[in-house]
Amino acid sequence: MEEMEEELKCPVCGSFYREPIILPCSHNLCQACARNILVQTPESESPQSRRASGSGVSDYDYLDLDKMSLYSEADSGYGSYGGFASAPTTPCQKSPNGVRVFPPAMPPPATHLSPALAPVPRNSCITCPQCHRSLILDDRGLRGFPKNRVLEGVIDRYQQSKAAALKCQLCEKAPKEATVMCEQCDVFYCDPCRLRCHPPRGPLAKHRLVPPAQGRVSRRLSPRKVSTCTDHELENHSMYCVQCKMPVCYQCLEEGKHSSHEVKALGAMWKLHKSQLSQALNGLSDRAKEAKEFLVQLRNMVQQIQENSVEFEACLVAQCDALIDALNRRKAQLLARVNKEHEHKLKVVRDQISHCTVKLRQTTGLMEYCLEVIKENDPSGFLQISDALIRRVHLTEDQWGKGTLTPRMTTDFDLSLDNSPLLQSIHQLDFVQMKVPATPILQLEECCTHNNSATLSWKQPPLSTVPAEGYILELDDGNGGQFREVYVGKETMCTVDGLHFNSTYNARIKAFNKTGVSQYSKTLVLQTSEDTDSEEQTLPFPVPSERLPLRRMSPFSSTLNLQPSFPGRSYFDIRSSPHQLSLHSSLQSLNVPVAWFAFDPGSAHADIIFSNDNLTVTCSSYDDRVVLGKTGFSKGVHYWELTVDRYDNHPDPAFGVARMDVMKDVMLGKDDKAWAMYVDNHRSWFMHNNSHTNRTEGGITKGATIGVLLDLNRKTLTFFINDEQQGPIAFENVEGLFFPAVSLNRNVQVTLHTGLPVPDFYSSRASIA
Repeated sequence: MEEMEEELKCPVCGSFYREPIILPCSHNLCQACARNILVQTPESESPQSRRASGSGVSDYDYLDLDKMSLYSEADSGYGSYGGFASAPTTPCQKSPNGVRVFPPAMPPPATHLSPALAPVPRNSCITCPQCHRSLILDDRGLRGFPKNRVLEGVIDRYQQSKAAALKCQLCEKAPKEATVMCEQCDVFYCDPCRLRCHPPRGPLAKHRLVPPAQGRVSRRLSPRKVSTCTDHELENHSMYCVQCKMPVCYQCLEEGKHSSHEVKALGAMWKLHKSQLSQALNGLSDRAKEAKEFLVQLRNMVQQIQENSVEFEACLVAQCDALIDALNRRKAQLLARVNKEHEHKLKVVRDQISHCTVKLRQTTGLMEYCLEVIKENDPSGFLQISDALIRRVHLTEDQWGKGTLTPRMTTDFDLSLDNSPLLQSIHQLDFVQMKVPATPILQLEECCTHNNSATLSWKQPPLSTVPAEGYILELDDGNGGQFREVYVGKETMCTVDGLHFNSTYNARIKAFNKTGVSQYSKTLVLQTSEDTDSEEQTLPFPVPSERLPLRRMSPFSSTLNLQPSFPGRSYFDIRSSPHQLSLHSSLQSLNVPVAWFAFDPGSAHADIIFSNDNLTVTCSSYDDRVVLGKTGFSKGVHYWELTVDRYDNHPDPAFGVARMDVMKDVMLGKDDKAWAMYVDNHRSWFMHNNSHTNRTEGGITKGATIGVLLDLNRKTLTFFINDEQQGPIAFENVEGLFFPAVSLNRNVQVTLHTGLPVPDFYSSRASIA
C-alpha cells in the first residue's frame, strides 16, 4: 500500500489530507490549504456583479487564465492578479509539493469558528493546484464544496495499517503495549491497567474483551457520519442527479436547481458506479501485469546486451589480431566505438526501465487507492469521486497502450567488420554501416483496378544493394484525405478489396529494414469502376502523379504498424499473384453499374464447402452457417441472383446482406449485423436482429431463383423469387458497407450469379420516383 501514499497527500501541504474537500474539477484539497490559496478578485469579476449585469453564471465560474494572468507559464506556478488597483499583489510561498501558496491579503479577524466555517474574503477565487482551473466562490465560501469522506476513510485505514503496536490508553507515564480492547468502553488496556480499571466483576463482567488487532478492525468498520447536502446542511443525500452527477437531498429536488433534472436512486447508482470502477480496474490490472512482464523483459535485455557485447568484442579482437601490426593502432578505436554503442544501448534500456518502473508504481498506487475506495460503504461519498476515478483509470490504461510496452532499443549490434582489404588499406578500415533501403518503384504495367478492388505491384531498383525487409502500402480514403497503411509485409503485389465504386484513390509505397524506412514512391492515382465495362482498367488508370496535378500530402509517420489500419475496414485481401478475372463483353453496352464477385472463403464459416470457382456453396453441417461475398457495397444500386441447385428435407436458407463481423454460426438475420429473408417450400419471412416480419406465401424448390436488390441510393433492400417481388420492400434506411450473404445447411446448395443488370420494372419505378 506504500505506492498509494501519493494519492492520499494534499498537493499544497504535502501531508495527508485533513478534512478534504472536492473541487468541481474532481481534485481534492485540505480545507486549511484551500483557505491558504484563496485570492481576492476584482469587484467586476464577482458572481454578484455578473448577475447584476445580466450575464448568466453558475455558482462556480471558471476564469480565463490568460486574461486574468492568474497562472504564469513562465514559472509554472501561481501569481496574484495583476493590473487591478483594487487587488494588490501579495508575496507567495512554495509548499512542500512546489505549489505556490497565497497568504491572506489581510490578517483574518479573531474568530472562534473552525476553518471550515470561518468567513472567506469577499469575491474570493481558488485555483486547483493540479489542473490549474480557477473558480470564484459564492456566498457559501468553502462550505459549498462537498467533503470527501471516502478519502478520509481510506487515509484512516492507511495510517492505522502503518501505525506501530497499539498502546494502552490508561498508562500514566510511558504507555505499555495493549493486550485487550473492551468493545463497550472502546478503550485499549495493558494487563496491569485492565486488572486495576476494568476488573471482571459486576457490570464490567458482561463487557466483551477482544485482542487489540480485532478491536482496531471493529473501530474501522464502525459507521461514519452520513454525508449531508452542501445546499441544505440539515438534510442527508437521498437521490443522485444524473445531469449534475452528484448526490442531492429531497429539498434540492423540490425547490432547488435539481427540480427538473433526472434523478435515480442513490443505492442503485452507488452499485452501478462501483461496478464500472471495478470493470475499469480489470483492464488496468491487465496493463499492470503486462508492465511487470515488460520490466522483466527489459532486465533480460540488459543481460543479453552484456552477452552480445562480450561476444562482439571477442570477434572483433580475433579479426584484428589476425592482421599485421598496423591493425593494432586501429583496433583500439574500433573497440571504443563498440563500447560506445554498448553504453548507449544500456543507457536507453535502463532509462526505459526507470521510466516504466515509475509509471508502474503510479499505476499500482492508483489501483490500490481505487480498491480501498470500493471498500467504502458510503454511497454518496463514493459517488462524489467515482466519476473522476473511472476517468483516471481509463486515462492511465490508455497511457499504457500508446507504445509504452515496446523496447526502445534492440539487443543486436548492427555492425559488421570487413577484413578483406589489403594491408596498404588498413588505415581505411571501418565498420560497414547499415543503410535504409532504396525507394521502391511501382510497376505501372502490372497495376490495375477491377470493380471496387485495386491491385498494385512494385519492385526494388535494379542497382539497389541494400536489402529491404518489407514494404508498407498506403492509400487515402478516396476523398483526398490522409494516407493510411493497408498492407505491411514482404510481398511485392497486393490487392485491396472493398473500395468505393466510382472513386479516385491515391496510393504510394515505401520499404523498410532494421535501420529505418525509405522515401515514398511516386504517388499513383487509381480509379475504381463506374460503368458496366468489367475489363481490368490498366493505364492510363492508374497514372503517375507527375502526369496529373495532385495536392501534396502531408508527411506520414514512419512508425511501422503491422496491423491494417484502413479506415472503416479491417478485412483486406492480400494476394501474392495477379488478380485475374474473365471478361464479360456482353454487358459492355448496358448503361447501368454492375459488379462481378464470388463467395469469400477467407471470411466464411469452416463448415462451408466451395466449388465452381467459389460461385457454388453448400455446407457440411446440419446447422445454419454463413458465407459472405468478396465485394462490399456502400453506394449505388446492385442486383445479384442465387439459384437453388439442391433442396432436400424442406430447410429454410436465408439470403440478404451483412456486415463483415456478422455471426457465422447462426442463421443470417439472428444478430443486428445482417438483413435477410429466410424461406422454406411454402412461405418466407424477413429477419433482422432476430425479429421476424412480413410473412409472405410462396416458397422455393430445386431450380428456384432468388434475387437480391440492394439500392443504397434509396437505402432499401428488396427480394425476388423467380423474377417476382417477394412481399413489400424488406428493409429501409440501410446505410454503411454491406456484403452479399447467405446462410444454409447441408440440405441446400446454391450458385451465385453476378454482373446482372437491375430488373427493368425496378429501373422504371426508380426513374418515375
